[in-house]
Amino acid sequence: MISAFITYLVKNQFVAGILFLAFAWLLFQVKEIIIALFASYIIMAALKPAVIWMQYKNVPRVAAITVSYLSVLLLLVLLIFPLVPFFTEQVNKLLLNFPTFVNNAAQAFGLEIDEGSISQVFPVEGVGQNLFAFAGGVFGGLFSIIAAFVISIYMLVEYTSIREGLLDFFPKNKRAKVGSIVDQIEDKLGAWFRGQIVLSIFIGIVTWIALTALQLGQYALPLAVLAGMLEIVPTVGPILAAIPAVIIGLSISPTLALILVLVYVGIQILENNILVPRIMQRAVGLSPIVVILGITIGSKFFGIAGALLSIPFISLLIVIYKNVREEKAD
Repeated sequence: MISAFITYLVKNQFVAGILFLAFAWLLFQVKEIIIALFASYIIMAALKPAVIWMQYKNVPRVAAITVSYLSVLLLLVLLIFPLVPFFTEQVNKLLLNFPTFVNNAAQAFGLEIDEGSISQVFPVEGVGQNLFAFAGGVFGGLFSIIAAFVISIYMLVEYTSIREGLLDFFPKNKRAKVGSIVDQIEDKLGAWFRGQIVLSIFIGIVTWIALTALQLGQYALPLAVLAGMLEIVPTVGPILAAIPAVIIGLSISPTLALILVLVYVGIQILENNILVPRIMQRAVGLSPIVVILGITIGSKFFGIAGALLSIPFISLLIVIYKNVREEKAD
């Protein structure tokens, strides 16, 4: 039935084009759902090895899944909740003083910038006046994250049924190959996600230690959290994370700004030459041009989530492309 329909579409390219455009339009209309499903799939792929390992140790599947997710939840609670009050206070200080830092940094180059105009870019008072809208955005994002985790739980529980249902769409002689491609995709996506979590935590901690040692203690935590969060965006993220720290350093002294540049560059050298080869060895490597284009296109169509998920999506496409090319070569 399906093969006959595909044959019909091949012969009737006009109908195929119309259906493709309609399908693309439908996907764009439900893009938030697609992003949530893809994020859920990545989380599932990241936790699946732990579930399989516990099953190998004779732990029931449902219990293995429960332990995996409770461990992640406990880790988040222990890491995040104690830091929230301290982090919030430091972020407020940083935002309030950042216009002054920018002006002081500009004066180092003989420039004068109106702090009022800078405050319009960093509307701290606006955040307070629009507290409900701000909270809605935060809780909307939090709801999406929770939804992704819940969906990933169902994906793990029903993994066998979902996998068999997917393979049923392909001819019997192709199912083994498709199953192998699915395994490769899950291995790459899972390794990418686990590696990014480890790298983000490491970069955040090292940055916090370095900034604290350089007497930026009251701003060290928010700048370190920013560095850890932007670590998930290759190439561009570390550069963006360094800019606020360098501006603050430049407002104090050019020497401190230079030291901060060297610190951020040194952390990236350490990461790229020691950590990434060990932690991300199973993740798909991408050239900087592909990364930047992927992030730009992803953010254009799907916002911040699209920018963050563009790299694993490109990795998925590369795995499929390599397997298709190898099969044609055979």
